[in-house]
Amino acid sequence: MNLNIYELVNKIICGDALEVLKMLPSNSIHLAITSPPYNLEMPYKNHRDNLPYNEYLKWMEEIWKETKRVLVSGGRLCINIGENKRQNITYPTYSAFIQQLINMGMLYRGTIIWNKNSAIKHTAWGSWNSCSNPHVVPRHEYIIIFSKDKWKLDGDPKKSDITPEEFIKYTRTIWEFAPEIHSRVGHPAPFPEELPYRLIKFYSYKDNIVLDMFAGSGTVGVVAKRLGRNFILIDNRMDYCKIALNRIKKEASQKKLFDDNLSNNEKIEI
Repeated sequence: MNLNIYELVNKIICGDALEVLKMLPSNSIHLAITSPPYNLEMPYKNHRDNLPYNEYLKWMEEIWKETKRVLVSGGRLCINIGENKRQNITYPTYSAFIQQLINMGMLYRGTIIWNKNSAIKHTAWGSWNSCSNPHVVPRHEYIIIFSKDKWKLDGDPKKSDITPEEFIKYTRTIWEFAPEIHSRVGHPAPFPEELPYRLIKFYSYKDNIVLDMFAGSGTVGVVAKRLGRNFILIDNRMDYCKIALNRIKKEASQKKLFDDNLSNNEKIEI
């Protein structure tokens, strides 16, 4: 069963990411921004975040296949991911995702390095002050970018709202801003608003539809509405959906972006 895209715009859908994606209509999303579970044993109640690595990659590949299907021609996919380190083994998950998406025919636009700067501890333990077995401490994460079918996203040039200063800044491959404090938004692994702000401005037009299939506390939706885009958010936990809803309502009340009657119909439960 496919749902009508107009029934989903500016909605928060509480359900399994893969199952909900399968219900979205093909060729309907202009930009997908997400940070999937890193498989690092985070305390998600409705997700096993310690899958065997091959199972984790297989599951994510299914997510990417459905994401490709729902993107319009020229639509973009932006994935925020760090390195996966478990039991002293580091897995280059970002590299695996790149290969998965290239293999399924997505166009690789490049990788942005998100430098968290001083937010990460400096000490690299393993063998203190020795070359015996030192470990590097990641101070960055990756944002890997893809397009579907073609490089160009069609749209009204008048609805491209990025400023010249922003364009110059965002074309650089290293972005530097601090991470979000998880206690502030009620989610164990949120990304800061600056991350989707830059991606939405850089890769979409006003009125486009932006998807986050692992929406968590709803940051993509908050920023999308602030920037005059539409959103579709998916998450499998009702408490996170409620957090996202409250944040978006607060943003809407400040910016007056919702119609008066929308507050009764912004969440679908599947």
